[in-house]
Amino acid sequence: MEGQQEHSRSASSCGACKFLKRKCVPKCIFAPHFHSDELPKFAKVHKVFGASNVSKILSKVPEELRADTVSSLVYEAEARVRDPINGCMGDMVLLETERVHLEHELAIARAHLSSCIAPSTPPFLALPDSAGLMTEITSNPIPFELQQQWSSNISDGTPFSF
Repeated sequence: MEGQQEHSRSASSCGACKFLKRKCVPKCIFAPHFHSDELPKFAKVHKVFGASNVSKILSKVPEELRADTVSSLVYEAEARVRDPINGCMGDMVLLETERVHLEHELAIARAHLSSCIAPSTPPFLALPDSAGLMTEITSNPIPFELQQQWSSNISDGTPFSF
């Protein structure tokens, strides 16, 4: 299979060699990464970095990392063509802004959710029953303002009325 790929590459130029209008040699550094139908891909990389610089970069990178290197160069070149001033940094700033916005929305949603799940429970009031024992009213809690009025009336001895 490897021999067939070598033969097919030598029979037709890779995308880089086609773009540069030169004969593709069997050990072409561009051939594994820029196939003959990927002329636009190489054109962007060439426009931003230049063929000579890309060749130098790829020759300094170990073979097992070249595919990732080309992928990065293509991404950076496309970003630079799309945004000549910021390049891929513009994408990063946009994503960071979106992340901050989403974190803010998430904090708001969590606060809303916590208020829905655990509503504050009103304080209970202990009232004397007919036998003089203190019992808690739990089925129909008395508002806190009335509890305060009840407590103050008990302490000064005045009767309490609703």
